[in-house]
Amino acid sequence: MGPDRVRIRLAFRPDGVLRSVGAEGHAGTVPSGYNAACAAVTVLLRTAYETVAGYDGVEAEGSAAAPGLLNFKVGRYPPGAVERLKGVGDFLAVGLSSVEREYPGLIDLSIES
Repeated sequence: MGPDRVRIRLAFRPDGVLRSVGAEGHAGTVPSGYNAACAAVTVLLRTAYETVAGYDGVEAEGSAAAPGLLNFKVGRYPPGAVERLKGVGDFLAVGLSSVEREYPGLIDLSIES
């Protein structure tokens, strides 16, 4: 796999709640900051993290240590948050799959359940 792809891994728990997300790389040869595929991935990932982290009782931690790197994990959560968390994970998986189809060869999405 070339360096011009965004590699994304989503991992889900048995109950369907998102466990972790890891993304690294840059899609294509367009300079950073001017690439629609990268922008779409970034918006989806950041929005998912901020949504999950904003739920009462949900432990989430994330980092974006450098351009092209973004990771987050969902820790403990109350039973009442399961359906909302599953919705965020489903939305993220569908959105990223759509970006992968829209920009073939630039996104490498792996979903583990």
